[in-house]
This record gives sequence, C-alpha cells and structure tokens, in this order.
Amino acid sequence: MRRKTCGFESHLRHIKKKDKIIAIVGPTASGKSALAVEVARLVGGEVVSADSRQVYTGLDIGTGKVTKREMRGVPHHLLDVASPKRAMSVVQYEMLATRAIRDILKRGKVPILCGGTGLYVDAVLTDASFPVVPPNAKLRKELEKLSVEKLFEKLQKLDPSRAETIDAKNPRRLIRAIEIATALGSVPARTIAEPRYDTLIIGLTLPREEMQERIHARLLARMRRGMVAESRHLHKQGLSWKRMESLGLEYRFLAQFLQGKISKNEMLNDLEIAIRQYSKRQMVWFKRNKNIKWFQPKEQKKILKCTKGFLI
Repeated sequence: MRRKTCGFESHLRHIKKKDKIIAIVGPTASGKSALAVEVARLVGGEVVSADSRQVYTGLDIGTGKVTKREMRGVPHHLLDVASPKRAMSVVQYEMLATRAIRDILKRGKVPILCGGTGLYVDAVLTDASFPVVPPNAKLRKELEKLSVEKLFEKLQKLDPSRAETIDAKNPRRLIRAIEIATALGSVPARTIAEPRYDTLIIGLTLPREEMQERIHARLLARMRRGMVAESRHLHKQGLSWKRMESLGLEYRFLAQFLQGKISKNEMLNDLEIAIRQYSKRQMVWFKRNKNIKWFQPKEQKKILKCTKGFLI
C-alpha cells in the first residue's frame, strides 16, 4: 500500500539514496525556531542554525537567538561560533554546518537545518558553488565613500537579480555584491544546483497583516528584554559602531541611535519598516525553490505528520 505523505516524493524519484535531513525556512518572526524544537523532539533530531547573525557571540536579543529554556533539551549547532568583530563568509559557514550535519547523522540523529538566511540554506542543501573573488581594496575604498542609496543604485545597474534579494541598507553586503558583479559580470545564481541530501523543506508563512503584527510585537518584546543595553555592551567590548552597523537590521539602527544620529522613535519606526522589507526579500528568495512545502504556523499537527511520513 502506498503511504500518504505531503507530496515530497515526486521530486526525489530521480535522486539516488541520500542521507535524510529536514529544513525549516521562512521569513523572520514566522516561528521557525519553536517549530524546529518540536520537530526535533518528535524525531530525535538536533538543530543546525542557518542564521547569518546568530553565528556571532553576544548577538542574542537583537537576533532573537533561541534561549536554553526554549531549546527544551534539544542540541543546537552553529550558534555563538564566531566573534562579531570579524565577518563570517558563507563558505566558512557551509564548512561548519556540513561538519555538524555529518556528526549528527553519524550518531543516528536527524539534522534539522533551521533559519531564514536563504544563502546559508542553499549553501548547505545543494552543491552550489560560490564565487571566488578576492577583495578589491581600490574598489572598496571608492565604494565606501558612497551612500547606501548610491551603492544600491550601482548594484541595480550591474546585477538587477541580486538587487532584488539583497539588504538594500547594508553597505558591507552591497559593496561585496558590487565587487563580485564587477569581477564576474553578475553575482552567480545559487538556486539551480543538485541537492546534497534527501531533504524535506518546510516553509512557514503567514498572511501579511498577521506577519506585520508579529514583527511589531516581537520588536517591542526585544526592547523590553534589553536590546539597547546589549548593543551598548557590545560596543564597550570592542565592537566598533561601523562594524555594528554592517551587521544590519536591529544592530544598524541601534548603533545609529546610540551614537545620537537618530531618536528612539525614529529607530523603532525605521527598524520596523526595515524588518518588514527584509521579510519580503526572504520570501522572494525562498519562493524560487519549488520543493518547499508551505504551511502556516498553526498547522503544526499537519507539519509533524508530514515529517514522520518523510522519515519512514
């Protein structure tokens, strides 16, 4: 008798037998971390974070890093593995994540890749190659003189596709994208690649109004937890304002506020708008992957049933 599943077997028929892993993706504030813990507890899994800022130590409240209590005894990997003073590349992340996944599989557990950084997810799940373009000191020096608006305009002309998914307010990422596009003609697409694992990819999504309400409530909750004090402490520990701003979103606006460049109200208003825009860019990235099975967070029973069916 043919087992009922959530429809993931059709796209895997042509794939040779591979190790099975689960990925949970989606926009910020959609409930990925909590779902990953529930899935892990159900199937005997361990979570591998796919968040480009949660890899850094000290960036806890601002990134919404899962707490020990929220982990509920489930091991988590790729949290707090790098200093925020130095940027971690996607290549470095992929090496660490792949090592963690191999270790989890070796111990007979189920790896659960969880996060909203699409580039990191693709790097782990596929054999996509990444451009080896060395830093161009001369070009970077010229680009650092430009505003983020000018940088974004420049990237739009060089590589419209990359401009659609990039954080348009993050100068470090804009400069790197321009650097790559200048050297190669464009930032190579990373979505068309062969899968490295037999993967069930669960995507969480919400209606626009509900997502905006979640983003607003979460931002206020993080402020109450001490997000401003956390950023002030990071700076006292040696994290420069420039580097903090380059980390994007919460830390960019917090750095500007703590330097007196914007008021508290401006920070909260501008940050909430930026998070909403980021959420939209995340969806643009993930919607290109037709293998993602989309659910709403309230459909947890259906998700868990789908997960169990996949692992049979």
